[in-house]
Amino acid sequence: MNSDAPIEVLVLYYSRGGHTAELARRVARGVEEVPGCRARLRQVPPVAPVTQIAAPPVPEDGAPYASSDDLRACAGLALGSPTRFGNMAAPLKYFLDSTGAEWASGALAGRPAAVFTSTGTMHGGQESTLLSMILPLLHHGMLIVGLPYTEPALNATRSGGTPYGASHLAGLQGELALSEHEQELARALGRRLAQVARRLVAS
Repeated sequence: MNSDAPIEVLVLYYSRGGHTAELARRVARGVEEVPGCRARLRQVPPVAPVTQIAAPPVPEDGAPYASSDDLRACAGLALGSPTRFGNMAAPLKYFLDSTGAEWASGALAGRPAAVFTSTGTMHGGQESTLLSMILPLLHHGMLIVGLPYTEPALNATRSGGTPYGASHLAGLQGELALSEHEQELARALGRRLAQVARRLVAS
């Protein structure tokens, strides 16, 4: 690897109402606060039980769609999804289910990963959704990076924020913007992930 080239951390997400996308941008900002690190922001396309029209190759808004090349090229991965009944959303699960080749080759083994989510209610499954995203990452051999309680905002937050990863309380109608603590924790997660990725690349 070229020592002068920036270390790329993939921030990969699915977002329907825009809240998870906003959280992803904060994580990406944290990544880029670490010298020598750059965030690659990508999303996954929606899926439907019955496909009538194929998704366009370029999304109407937001980050470009992710490819397997994005996964193989990353030095670290931040994975984000809104919660669906305490689990990750189907589009993200569908994308992860298509990574069998990367699993078989060990392409992601030994690389750091982190997770983030957004929910409509305070107890709407933030932690279980984060855990559901961690499971396939463990199968890929990735090293999970969370948020330690040395982050002051983790003790102070009254909305989102967990030791398993960054989170956001969006409200039932999606009316709540990211709080100051939620923004701070998302950036902290990005920084921590990038710092670990940089150390692993250096070693």
